[in-house]
Amino acid sequence: MAFRGDLFPGSELGHKYFCVNTSCGAPSTGLSATPCLTGPTAPAGTPRHPTALGGSAGGGAAVPQPYSNPASEVPSPPEMEPDRPIGYGAFGVVWSVTDPRDGRKVALKKMPNVFQNLVSCKRVFRELRMLCFFKHDNVLSALDILQPPQIDCFEEIYVITELMQSDLHKVIVSPQPLTTDHIKVFLYQILRGLKYLHSAGILHRDIKPGNLLVNSNCLLKICDFGLARVEEPDPSRHMTQEVVTQYYRAPEVLMGCRHYGSAIDVWSVGCIFAELLGRRILFQAQSPIQQLDLITDLLGTPPLSALSSACEGARAHILRGPHKPPSLSVLYMLSDGATHEAVHLLCRMLVFDPAKRISGSDALSHPYLDEGRLRYHTCMCQCCYSVPSGRVYTRDFEPVAERPFSHSYENSLLSVWQGKELIHRFITEHQQGKRVPLCINPQSAAFKTFIRSTAWHSSKVSRKEER
Repeated sequence: MAFRGDLFPGSELGHKYFCVNTSCGAPSTGLSATPCLTGPTAPAGTPRHPTALGGSAGGGAAVPQPYSNPASEVPSPPEMEPDRPIGYGAFGVVWSVTDPRDGRKVALKKMPNVFQNLVSCKRVFRELRMLCFFKHDNVLSALDILQPPQIDCFEEIYVITELMQSDLHKVIVSPQPLTTDHIKVFLYQILRGLKYLHSAGILHRDIKPGNLLVNSNCLLKICDFGLARVEEPDPSRHMTQEVVTQYYRAPEVLMGCRHYGSAIDVWSVGCIFAELLGRRILFQAQSPIQQLDLITDLLGTPPLSALSSACEGARAHILRGPHKPPSLSVLYMLSDGATHEAVHLLCRMLVFDPAKRISGSDALSHPYLDEGRLRYHTCMCQCCYSVPSGRVYTRDFEPVAERPFSHSYENSLLSVWQGKELIHRFITEHQQGKRVPLCINPQSAAFKTFIRSTAWHSSKVSRKEER
């Protein structure tokens, strides 16, 4: 089955938010472009040679489908649509706009409330540095950062990323049929991106369908790192429990565990896998306690060893209830796509005890994903390429980060003003030697609409945080 541009109808791409000018003060209808003022081995279980993907050592016999990336094509005038908001992340609003330097459709994300307190300052700086650090096809990264004003007027940050057409939540709830091939190639890309993040020592902490962007050619990217943080190696250091949207929250977080690791992201992927198969949320509860009850209804009452890190209240809730046997066989009823291989992998992800849960890297070695790997690398990826004789495959199908993501800079962040100086310097240095920088034209009508949408969302997030 070829993955053509027809997974979901229509396009959600906007247009022409930018306008090329020679100075920030020139009148325009959007933003301005202005001169700057200031070879490892593949993991076990994955094919290590092109012949394993149906080709030959000299390039292969597989006939790849033509790769196209609608989000990066320069639009023609008839395709243009008004700029508009396309998403609301954990701590920001995203608009679809057009880069005046090349006419490409891109996503513009505003990071508001950056300097209202030290915690917010650290969080935004962390996300910004992560977006500039990422170099992976299945992880969204920063294409550019808008030129900041003078530091006294510096209050918000605008980041440009690749514009994707939709997200996995919209695909799941749509009437569009999802084949087994679709599910396998989606799951493969999620785990491929997750392996990269975890190899860099990063926990996403909010993996859900809405944070998995997709294009009509089925290319997928993990996005929204507003809740991401570096993995804490010291088990005595407490970590926040206000993470992950409830339906995808791992049992250790629901039970008040003070320290957790990358296994919480794998649990979330397992919930999404089941949702792709059944086209409905697997654990849809009204409260965290009910969420925990739904999980134990499926997995059974956990052993005492799995409750060692739980808070007293959660442990008492589990122990005073009746003993529940596991009912994992119901997973076969999710859909016709819930085969033995699919359910086996799903059961390895949905394990109550995080120490026994499969890792993202090991999940990629499961035979269920062999066809997803084949599909991705024969017609979708950018790490392999085609020659007249066939397809030339990369030596490493699921690469890891070149180095761990460092957050040592946070130790020197002792005040909001210091954070503002560091972020301003980081953006300025990031732009040096690159393309002509873009800046905001505050007189633009489109920008005023953008500000209103971000202000509404920011106040909504602030009210939620206050609760």
